[in-house]
Amino acid sequence: MGTGQEIFGRLGSGEVVERVTIRGGGLTAKVLTFGAIIQDLRLDGHDAPLVLGFDDLASYLTHITYFGASAGRCANRIAGGRFTIDGADYQLECNERGVNHLHGGHDGISQQNWRIAESGTDFVTLTLTDPAGRAGYPGTCAIACTYALSGNGTLSVTYEATTDAPTPVNLCQHSYFILDGGEDIFDHEIRIKAEHYLPVDDNLIPTGEIRPVSGTPFDLRHWTPLRRQIEAGGVVFDHNFCLSDGREAPRLVAEVRSPASGLSLQVVTTEPGLQLYTGAYIQPLEGLEGRRYDAFSGLCLETQIWPDAINHSAFPNAILHPGQTLRQKTDYVFGKG
Repeated sequence: MGTGQEIFGRLGSGEVVERVTIRGGGLTAKVLTFGAIIQDLRLDGHDAPLVLGFDDLASYLTHITYFGASAGRCANRIAGGRFTIDGADYQLECNERGVNHLHGGHDGISQQNWRIAESGTDFVTLTLTDPAGRAGYPGTCAIACTYALSGNGTLSVTYEATTDAPTPVNLCQHSYFILDGGEDIFDHEIRIKAEHYLPVDDNLIPTGEIRPVSGTPFDLRHWTPLRRQIEAGGVVFDHNFCLSDGREAPRLVAEVRSPASGLSLQVVTTEPGLQLYTGAYIQPLEGLEGRRYDAFSGLCLETQIWPDAINHSAFPNAILHPGQTLRQKTDYVFGKG
């Protein structure tokens, strides 16, 4: 076991789950092999954790919250778990109320024990082979996740994947952020550089419409307090904001700040979509350092392909083919003032 590595716990099979601590650029991150989870993240000079997490492995196994997890093989939702590739129909596990496929199924990559391929003082690379047939997916998929603290308060997240058969692949980092150590994120302010968003049905599946944000509560192009969620006409966000039609060079897409702490977070990504989820469905839980979590205790900024893209020809491509390498990169940049 290398420097910065320790045993965090054991699965029911007896398999060891390791924890790696990395430091750099004013940040300290604790990363688990289980789910390639960011368990804890701290910024020098700020006492409270920047993410939601648990102190023990049992809590991660008991509460499927996706706190800090790497979600996939296909993050977000697929309507009815159904799709077609090259004329072949596929049915995935419907693990969300028996209606939709969510985050790769009940035993997706967020519920697997990854392997540490390489690590250093300020980075760790974890790898996983997701076999053909798990949750109904075609093809075996080889996935790598690298977390690097690349300087100036930056957490860099890079995912790479290859496959031996055409398959939908959409990976995302599912940390719940909170910038002031408070009980909720209502006093955080946010802005997202998106001109359009995806309306959803009662099952949170995109309707297919790509709607302008102008004149709607989804217009977050200017600083907006999240407190309006609990005011008259507020929106409970669990929606995709449309950044582009496909992957691009990394660019700034979203910012969050807490007036209470003076901390800020910038999101710089290659991805065409940003799922803003403000934690409405978090149940009362005990988290890091005995902190009490409840609805709206943290917010997710999930950079990814648009949800259910496999079933919408007008959405960005979500299919990975043999001979291709998927590469997604997102920087979460924390600052003060």
